[in-house]
Amino acid sequence: MKKNLMSVAVATFAFILMGAGVSKNAIKYKNGIAIINTSSIVKARGLNSKTPIKIYIKGNKITKIESLPNQETPAVFASAERLLKKFIGKSVDEASTMKVDGVSGATYSSKALIQNVKGGLNYYKENKK
Repeated sequence: MKKNLMSVAVATFAFILMGAGVSKNAIKYKNGIAIINTSSIVKARGLNSKTPIKIYIKGNKITKIESLPNQETPAVFASAERLLKKFIGKSVDEASTMKVDGVSGATYSSKALIQNVKGGLNYYKENKK
């Protein structure tokens, strides 16, 4: 019994370490722009799937946010995506603390996108060069 418990603990620890390694590549730098990919660092889900994004930051301000492929209903997700514009032009600290309302009719997708933005920005603050 103790051996099985120890095996599970070792396997769990290894899995955590593998996951930690994946998120090391969540920030890329290109031409002075930090690009944060939330695919491996934020587990937020809309109604049908994860809703990863890329956040572009230059001079500590958000310049662009783009959605990555997902399995959300396209028309519903398009409504939720509009709220991403609220973060553009904001500083990282300002955007991290913003209160943003979800889009009616796209509540799950909205909440997931907001979680992705905030999670990505927090990751950036903790891991930027």
